[in-house]
Amino acid sequence: MSALSELSLQIQSCQKCDLHKSRTKAVPGDGIENTTILFVGEAPGWHEDQQGKPFVGPAGHFLEELLGSIGLNRQQVFIANVLKCRPPGNRDPLPIEIQACWPWLEQQIQILQPKMIVTLGRYSMARFFPDGTISKLHGTARRQDGVSYFAMYHPAAALHQQKLRETLKEDMLKIPKLLLEIEKPVEVKIEKQPEQLSLF
Repeated sequence: MSALSELSLQIQSCQKCDLHKSRTKAVPGDGIENTTILFVGEAPGWHEDQQGKPFVGPAGHFLEELLGSIGLNRQQVFIANVLKCRPPGNRDPLPIEIQACWPWLEQQIQILQPKMIVTLGRYSMARFFPDGTISKLHGTARRQDGVSYFAMYHPAAALHQQKLRETLKEDMLKIPKLLLEIEKPVEVKIEKQPEQLSLF
C-alpha cells in the first residue's frame, strides 16, 4: 500500500473535530500520486459526502470542463480539500475545523510534492496567499520553495454568479504557461575562480 493510500485510510477514521459525527463519508482526495498539479478546494458538499470523492457534484462537473480546456482530466491531477468532511448544511468551514484538518493536507502535499498548487476558493487561498482578497488575487501566481501557487475562484462560485464562469475559464488558461515556466531548467552561473600559483 502506498503512503498516500495509508494516509487516506487514516483520514477516513479521523475524529479530530466534530464534523466526523455528521459525515456520511470522509473525503480524503482523488487522483494520481505522481501528479504535477494539486487542486485544493474548501470542503466536501452533499454529493462528495455521499460518495467519498471530491468534486463530484455540479461544481465538480465544471472543474472537469475547466481541466478539459487545457487538455487535462481529473485522472491526471490530484484533487483535495482543506476540510475532509462536509460541514452541516454546506456552511463555511470554522477556524477550529481548518486547524484540525490542515495537517492532513500538509501530509498529502509532502507525499505528492506537486510543482503547482491551485487554490480553489478563499479558504484554501488564505493559507497559501496570506494577504489580499480572492477578487484581487485570482489568476495570479507566486513561487516559494520551488512550488508555484495559483489562486482561482471556487468552481461553485460560477454556479451562483454566471459572470465568474468566464473569469474561471480565463484563469485556467494561464496554467499551461505557468507549468512551462516551472519546468524550465534553472541556469546556474559558475564564476571561474582565479588560478592560484603552486608554491611547489
